[in-house]
Amino acid sequence: MGPAVTPKMSTDLPAPKRALAVGAHPDDVEFGCGATLAKWAAAGCAIHHLVCTDGSKGSWDPAEDTARLVSVRQEEQRAASRALGGKGDVVFLGWPDGELDSGTRQRSQVAYWIRKLRPEVVLGHDPWRRYRLHPDHRHAGFLVTDGIVAARDPHFFPEQGAEPHRPMALLLWEADEVDHVENAKGFSEHKLAALMEHQSQFRSTMGIQDADAAAGVKAFSERILGRLGDNGALAGLELGEAFKLIREL
Repeated sequence: MGPAVTPKMSTDLPAPKRALAVGAHPDDVEFGCGATLAKWAAAGCAIHHLVCTDGSKGSWDPAEDTARLVSVRQEEQRAASRALGGKGDVVFLGWPDGELDSGTRQRSQVAYWIRKLRPEVVLGHDPWRRYRLHPDHRHAGFLVTDGIVAARDPHFFPEQGAEPHRPMALLLWEADEVDHVENAKGFSEHKLAALMEHQSQFRSTMGIQDADAAAGVKAFSERILGRLGDNGALAGLELGEAFKLIREL
């Protein structure tokens, strides 16, 4: 049996006109909210990606050409966005993988893109998740929260010359305290297709070995579908993506 339905769980924001998903690395957005973005794109939403790092450490091969890997991962991310129905911007801030900081300069960059793209909903990592090891995920999460504050208030970074913008909602994935679920039924295949575009991550992140790729893809897909099932069950849904929803921005 799945987890009990939580009475206070909300579901399904109205599809926004514009949404911005901010990930630490290429593929983080697809893991965190791929089905949600695909659902919104099908409803006419312009979905945008902002990737904070260059993904240059995303390989277990010590002989990897990291400059080549950066280029490959950018192309994979663009293809993944298209697989979700994206026609909007895919922005790469290019900070070195594993060395992201949530400092003033990085916050200014995120605030700029929020002001420029003017999303109604922003999605990102939950920076307060307990026991999170990867520093890039923590910092990317704080850049989302801090960037929203900066983007909404006119006296932050006035040199940008961009009008302030206040999104209507923030969705944080991998949250410790989930209180919102987006129905993913009908869009799990879009999520999987987008994840499959990140072929450079098959061996490391996804556990898909070249010698038995078909079996690896099947096992990975089953893990993703199982996670969608567990998240959906939180709100009495067959499949879902789970978030912490913050409306007071």
